[in-house]
Amino acid sequence: MAKASITKEDVIEFVSNMSVLELSELVKELEEKFGVSAAAPVAMMAAGPAEGAAGAPAEEQTEFDVIITACGDRKIQVIKEVRSITGLGLKDAKALVDEVPKPVKEGIAEDEADKIKSQLEDAGAQVEIK
Repeated sequence: MAKASITKEDVIEFVSNMSVLELSELVKELEEKFGVSAAAPVAMMAAGPAEGAAGAPAEEQTEFDVIITACGDRKIQVIKEVRSITGLGLKDAKALVDEVPKPVKEGIAEDEADKIKSQLEDAGAQVEIK
């Protein structure tokens, strides 16, 4: 039986014409056949160039957390704002304000986070966005 001569370029060309789904299935099959996981090498390769590249753009953050760091001297106003923002009951909103630093909202858009921060600061709280 004659061995076909397939070059690396042939394989690259073949893979570049595959759909994402087909490529995903191929990776799974290769992992099963060779008993390896492609996740670790890919993660290390992705981290490597980012460290060495000067001024490489970092991934833009799209989700933000609004965290109360202090309630100030207008605690009742802060509790009212927390209730209106979160929809929590009085007891839960008071508990959140009493246990600062605590997140008020998590995984929200930047403009919404800025709006909530402004509302809470107007009520007298100290707030940070992460």
